[in-house]
Order: sequence, then structure tokens, then C-alpha cells
Amino acid sequence: MVVPKEEKDYIFRNSDDVLSEILIFAKKVAAALEKTIECERIGLMVLGLEVPHTHIHLIPISKEGDMLLSNTRVKLTDEEYKQLVEEIKKNM
Repeated sequence: MVVPKEEKDYIFRNSDDVLSEILIFAKKVAAALEKTIECERIGLMVLGLEVPHTHIHLIPISKEGDMLLSNTRVKLTDEEYKQLVEEIKKNM
């Protein structure tokens, strides 16, 4: 997930500069995710109803159905999660 420092409750209430920065940073994170997690692409989702601040979900996908929020989430132990975070950071 990509979250800008400046809090706005809706992505399109951000200035053009902030919106550009969010997307450019998301592009960098997506590239690191692609190097870290086996997938065809990184999907991008902006919902904005579940929490009152701008954020972008970056989701590794191999088919369109992988973007469904009703899918079972991957469960990781705390140690697996920390290891994944470190691998993503290395690939940034």
C-alpha cells in the first residue's frame, strides 16, 4: 500500500504534484514487488471508502481475478512478513 504523508480523504483531492508523486513512488514499489514476488503484473487499486485517507493498493497478480477483495488473503507468520519486507526493500 502507498500512503502519502499529506492526509486527504480522497485521492483526487490531492494536488497534481502530490498525485504525480504518489504514482511515481507506486511505480518504484511495483518494480520492487515484481522482483520479489512471482506474478505477471502488479495491479493497482484505489477504493477510498474503507479509511478516510488517500492510499493505493499494489497487488501482485497473474490473472484479473487476483484483484477481487473477496479472495482469501495470503497468511504469513510475523517472521515471513519481516523477511518479505526486507526482500522488497532490497529490490527498491
